[in-house]
Amino acid sequence: MPSNQNRRTVIKNLLAGSVAVGASSILNACVAETKNDTRSMKLKGNINHSVCQWCYSSIPLEELCQAVKEMGFGAIDLIGPKDWPMLQKYGLYSSMCYHGGNVSLTNGFNNKIYHEQLIKDYTDVIPLMKEAGYKDLICFSGSRNGMDDETGLKNCVEGLQKILPLAEKNGITIQMELLNSKVDHKDYMCDKSAWGVDLCKRLGSENFKLLYDIYHMQIDEGDVIRTIQNNHQYFGHYHTGGVPGRHEIDESQELYYPAIMKAIVATGFKGYTAQEFIPTAKENKDKLANLKKAIQICDV
Repeated sequence: MPSNQNRRTVIKNLLAGSVAVGASSILNACVAETKNDTRSMKLKGNINHSVCQWCYSSIPLEELCQAVKEMGFGAIDLIGPKDWPMLQKYGLYSSMCYHGGNVSLTNGFNNKIYHEQLIKDYTDVIPLMKEAGYKDLICFSGSRNGMDDETGLKNCVEGLQKILPLAEKNGITIQMELLNSKVDHKDYMCDKSAWGVDLCKRLGSENFKLLYDIYHMQIDEGDVIRTIQNNHQYFGHYHTGGVPGRHEIDESQELYYPAIMKAIVATGFKGYTAQEFIPTAKENKDKLANLKKAIQICDV
């Protein structure tokens, strides 16, 4: 998920990260034949792949749709209603939807003063999603602004309970994203998986889940695979990203994504995993080639 500026300046120099012994050669083998090549891949079918559109803002959406279709996976993440027709033109799925209003990460369900507008925005878009055949809708806790976690939990429950009956009726899952508050989203409340899991338990609805962003949670709490194994029933969607820097998920960073993806598959997860790294490449064709490499790394 992007920061409040929504389009971060691409960091040019990656910090060196440590990876598992032998990871470099394994990852290189996975992507050896993908240089500047976005042709269709033969995917294993264990992971439902997607990509976050905002990371490729230099590429017009129609061109991104064409590239995704050509690569051979079928979804794009973080798309609002106005852009659904473009995805539909190419037979692509909107794997995580925005509502049609002003999306804010800081003004979320933890603050009652935003409830009226949020409830309107979500109740407006849910029927549209039902009509379009989409299932997942993102939401945010908002910033603390001095608020304690318990008050924030209670406020989120109060606000989300106003929209969950409509979501349940229409088969829509509301998903709150876990974001780090250490580097990218200072003061964000839903910054630990335990807080988000507590919220899920209090709401007690199969139509409310957490969007587990692997990049963000590596920064704020680590222990990614164990967290997924212990809490997978509360996770409805996954995002990727290299740590540090939120760039490519190859051997240049500290996470070993093949192992993480295998852990996700082992839980029986049938939702989507979306690539959400900011490409370091300057040329669009190279950015898309790096996207293809990431898909292959995660296709376990």
